[in-house]
Amino acid sequence: MIHGLKILCLGFLIVTHGTLCFAADESHWAYRKPTRPPLPSVKNSEWCKQPVDHFVLQKLEEMDLQPSPAASPSTWFRRVHFDLTGLPPKIVEIEDFLDKDSPGFRSKVVDRLLDSPHFGERWARHWLDLARYGDSTGIHEDVVRPSWAWRDWVVQAFNKDMPFDQFTIEQLAGDLLPDATLAQKVATGFHRAAPFNTEGGTPKEARRTYQVLDRVNVTGTVWLGATLECAQCHDHFYDPISQKEYYQLVAFFNNTPDEMGKSIGAGRSAMTGPTVKVGEASTFVMQEMQKKRTSQIFLRGNYETKGEKVLPKVPGFLHAPDQEAPDNRLGLAQWLVDPENPLTPRVTVNRWWTEIFGTGLVRTGTDFGTQGEAPSHPDLLDWLAVDFVEQNWSMKKLLKQIVLSSTYAQSPRISPDNKTKDPQNRLLIRFPKLRLSAEAIRDNALAVGGLLTPALGGPPAYPPQPDGIWWIRDDKSPKYVTSTGEQRYRRSLYTIWRRTYLHPTLSNFDAPNRVTCSADRGRTNTPLQALTLMNDPIFLEAGFGLARRMLERSKSNSIKEAIRFGFCLSTTRNPDQTETDALRELYEKSLRKFSKDGDSAYKLLNSVRGELALGVSPLNASEVALLAAWFQVANVLLNLDETISKG
Repeated sequence: MIHGLKILCLGFLIVTHGTLCFAADESHWAYRKPTRPPLPSVKNSEWCKQPVDHFVLQKLEEMDLQPSPAASPSTWFRRVHFDLTGLPPKIVEIEDFLDKDSPGFRSKVVDRLLDSPHFGERWARHWLDLARYGDSTGIHEDVVRPSWAWRDWVVQAFNKDMPFDQFTIEQLAGDLLPDATLAQKVATGFHRAAPFNTEGGTPKEARRTYQVLDRVNVTGTVWLGATLECAQCHDHFYDPISQKEYYQLVAFFNNTPDEMGKSIGAGRSAMTGPTVKVGEASTFVMQEMQKKRTSQIFLRGNYETKGEKVLPKVPGFLHAPDQEAPDNRLGLAQWLVDPENPLTPRVTVNRWWTEIFGTGLVRTGTDFGTQGEAPSHPDLLDWLAVDFVEQNWSMKKLLKQIVLSSTYAQSPRISPDNKTKDPQNRLLIRFPKLRLSAEAIRDNALAVGGLLTPALGGPPAYPPQPDGIWWIRDDKSPKYVTSTGEQRYRRSLYTIWRRTYLHPTLSNFDAPNRVTCSADRGRTNTPLQALTLMNDPIFLEAGFGLARRMLERSKSNSIKEAIRFGFCLSTTRNPDQTETDALRELYEKSLRKFSKDGDSAYKLLNSVRGELALGVSPLNASEVALLAAWFQVANVLLNLDETISKG
């Protein structure tokens, strides 16, 4: 050991006199402002339908590889519907598309989907994961709270294609805009989405500190793709942000009121803070305090051990802020979406790319720092980032380019040779076959069964779930009252999101509890998922609904046509002869069984139709066996791997 100096072998780390210093590599690719690269020259230029394709094909040609053939028209049609709206296409839409398929018609299809009110619902789901949205406080008591107005604001913002810079500013600082509207104030519900500890005995300042630090960390993850948390206790080990700079960021968020109110220890009713009225309901928002709080560094991250005082200031390793910018959340938001910011546009387009392709151009989407992974296609990432800003931060224009590309239109099939050369599809030699999200799986079943409620927004729904999940310890536990009528069949986006007690159907298919910012959902494959599809009341009711639709189809057409109809509803394609024969055999075998044993048919239908009994009871005796047989077919269709995947 050298006197007064310790050397730690972590790249550029030097510890001297107890202070950790980082020799910042500010030349790191992610910290340089992106510039628009020229479109690369390629041999097979006819394959390129969008700028995206030039960058992808260049990489493939360098490896002497060819892209996969185009997916079938029905596969593309299904894929783009789920990617843009999270819902399957209707039969009439499928038939019309297959009759008119062409590049020009595909563009019209995309425009229609982008203009759909369901576009905002599909993409709001992704943003709610990032923003850790929930309808409850989380943490032990997990009190249900009114937060849905902000969720609806997100849906509306995406539907209007609100420029992403404005989208950012209104969420982080809508209350600080001149003559802020009610909607802009509601937008700041982003801040209030964090979990909140209502348990008695928690020190007031500890509670408040957790809220403020959470907002800093989530902001860093969402807009900068940065892991800031390290700097809470010390200078960042790997990225050029000091502990002092971290607490300068904290200072932007520290001038907000106490959210505990006056009733410390009040438990279930303790969460208060600023609210606004939206219709008949109130929702939590954010606002600045008149008297500014003093911000200080927490020594070793301990809020009880205060160090040097700090003022709001952005990290020095990135671009300088506008000198006229205010030193509050509005100034920070403007800095985040400044065209000079090298991170926000890259991080954002990469995140949306990940949602479509399953893997980002940068796989470490929450870490664009020195320990993150370099992009697979750096020029493509920069081209998209620059174009995104130049196109007025338009999400819809960006997505349109991607889904109309030849890269997106590829088949998911891959030759053994190509799989060996690109096993993880980093070169985008094919389109990955991906399981649908938890919400899309449920919404697809409801749509196929003809049950889905199309209404947008409003308070959360309470679809059926097993008894007792919400019980905590006494009769004061929140009551789960199962929704009836149309509320029962609302899109899964509107399902009550109680963090500690997430609806099991969503949880089983990898939906996050949103206690923390969730940038990427994992994809598991477990027997529990199959059991959910076979036993969840909603899926059974959806199967009953599909059975009714197939029965009605068979009355005016043939059994073969009814099978084709149900199969196409479920998978967006017509069955081949083998598939048709297998399903017909199942139908006829089931019909023979139920025709001989009418009681079993009644028992089956009464056990699966749930609330739908209100609409069709009593069962038509002459159709009981037929309906039960079609249910068996419908149940198989809704459980197909193809039904819960996008091709």
